[in-house]
Amino acid sequence: MTRSSLLIVLGWLCAISLICFPRPIFADDVRPFTGEEANGAAPARDVAAALFGLKELPNVTRTAGDAPGWSVSLGTETVGHIMSTWEVLRSVGYSGKPLDVLVAVSFEGSIAGARLMRHNEPILTLGLSDQDIERFVTGFAGVNLMDPGGAGTGPDAPDIISRATVSTGVIRDAILRTARLLAISRGLVPGGGIDRIGFASQSWAELEAMGAVRHHVVTLSEAHAALPGAKPPIPEGSAPFIDLWVALADTPTIGRNILGEQQFNRVTGALEPEEYLLFVASHGLYSHRGTNWRRSGVFDRLMIRQGKVDFPLTDAGYTRIDKLPLWDAPPFKERSLFRIRGGRFDPTQPFELAFTASRSTAAGQDTSFTLSLDYQLPDRFVQAPPAEVAPLWHRTWAEKKFAVISVAAMQVSLTLILLFQEPLVRRKRLWLRIRLAYLTITLVWLGWVLNGQLSVVQVVAFLQSMLAGFRWETFLIEPVIFTLWAGVAMGLLFWGRGVFCGWLCPFGALQELSNLLARRLGVPQLSVPHAVHERLWMIKYILFMAILALSFYSMRDALILAEVEPFKTAISLRMVRAWPYVAFVLILLMAGLFIERFYCRYLCPLGAALSIPAKLKVFDWLHRRPQCGRECRLCETKCTVGAIDPLGRINANECVLCLRCQVVMNDPETCPVLKRRARANVAPSPTPQSQTP
Repeated sequence: MTRSSLLIVLGWLCAISLICFPRPIFADDVRPFTGEEANGAAPARDVAAALFGLKELPNVTRTAGDAPGWSVSLGTETVGHIMSTWEVLRSVGYSGKPLDVLVAVSFEGSIAGARLMRHNEPILTLGLSDQDIERFVTGFAGVNLMDPGGAGTGPDAPDIISRATVSTGVIRDAILRTARLLAISRGLVPGGGIDRIGFASQSWAELEAMGAVRHHVVTLSEAHAALPGAKPPIPEGSAPFIDLWVALADTPTIGRNILGEQQFNRVTGALEPEEYLLFVASHGLYSHRGTNWRRSGVFDRLMIRQGKVDFPLTDAGYTRIDKLPLWDAPPFKERSLFRIRGGRFDPTQPFELAFTASRSTAAGQDTSFTLSLDYQLPDRFVQAPPAEVAPLWHRTWAEKKFAVISVAAMQVSLTLILLFQEPLVRRKRLWLRIRLAYLTITLVWLGWVLNGQLSVVQVVAFLQSMLAGFRWETFLIEPVIFTLWAGVAMGLLFWGRGVFCGWLCPFGALQELSNLLARRLGVPQLSVPHAVHERLWMIKYILFMAILALSFYSMRDALILAEVEPFKTAISLRMVRAWPYVAFVLILLMAGLFIERFYCRYLCPLGAALSIPAKLKVFDWLHRRPQCGRECRLCETKCTVGAIDPLGRINANECVLCLRCQVVMNDPETCPVLKRRARANVAPSPTPQSQTP
């Protein structure tokens, strides 16, 4: 094997390993795009007006941050927000290229409109008009984000467009995910934040029972042990050295009950965005505030920690609380209210209040201890965000589970046929019946009913996605195709391309069955000389390399060239297509009546693509005899695709695993070697001796 062939084989091995062992190596790393592709398309004023159905041109203002987008306003009134799917999600289509949709969300928490700004979807560019695409995208207008599975009010809001299932499924998921993110980030729908509206009157004991306020007690004896040698010494006893209490006071049920209505409204009204209120109180011998903060401006005895991030408490956000309205509140010595600042603090997640107590010793040194008071806001005060829209592939797999099971059953049965071929090929009639039945099921059920026809377009799309940002969701949208490819990828390692080409290709089955009928009707078969036959093989390899190379320049042009595959016309669309495509299929089938599997032999780019990794097949399941190619060339003439050379060798790149050669060499009525052995094993009859008179 040459070095270039080895590199090609290794590349295909990586591709097969991705299919067989689902670990998306580029799941979080999208290929960087330069220039205009680096950012999402900015909405022009007329586009924004169309998305929100406005009669006047609005103002469009850029909004930066973790969820960048644009605000749309008329005068001083904001009418909604817009976000780009490519900018926030790095959404890519089936082609592996950027997919950019502008999604507009209104203040009612619903999608106001959507517009497809950029795509490179090959399936969308043939067989579907721009109006079909536009109608599908605009059909998401009116979808309520609290119920993303519900219907919209747009002109046409289907889940997918037939004949473009994968591409439109990717567009659907990108629109719904972006709209949800936009609505949550702008506060248009509950987004997992805290409840700042609901209120219920509660006593201190009730707040403590629900976990809204928490505390930790350090006794004098515990402090005496933790601060040895402190001066003045700390007396021992069960009285509190400090009884420290903490509560997150933003929610009215907690903050308003603790502070009182007037004081709560005053402090919450002064809060800046991404600021939160922390109530800290204590009683006992030790102060939680101290006095150093008056000089430094920082409360060095207290620190908020969430994960690996520390949030200091400063005097800029400090409010002294003199008394509490609750009659059953503990007899606090000090009451403080702090503002937690920093956009990284999440009030819905657990955090801890770290308290440090220190004393000087007789030796002039400092001794200290730190306690951590854990706190988490009760779930009743956390607003649940709208349900994440389930990816379309979840539903398609559930809806097509019977189809997936049937395809898997076909693959299992084929595995058994190939594993236990020896007893099968010794029974010529049984082999023929099984093969004809299997090919019929492949054509009718797998092809025409389930639309399970693989294509070179899928190979190119897979390779493109590996370069642009691989996402399994894109390929999982078609469960039948995914299941079929998974089985074919495994079959390539064990048997070669024949697993698909000879058994699981609906168009291949159509060719073989039609040729069999032609033979029965007496149609003469043409024999292509082997020298010519070998040179014609080059056509399909050239076609595959041309389609692959062209896809890097233009997926649209690559798909046009991929129309050399008759699969879409003959199988997917069942000949319901424009007459030039139908005529092309009929010409190929007509040629196949005289040369069995004419298209498979010389023109199929998918077969060429599969034959490259076929070089990696682990086992050689097809047997040969020493006499094959030297004393007997019968299998060469019987091979339906000309995969056996004059020396009797089987070319794995061309073999479709029909097992016909195995049947011939095991048939005692056909194989010349077995016939000769049978004659040799027959004992010669004795010759009578003549008597001399």
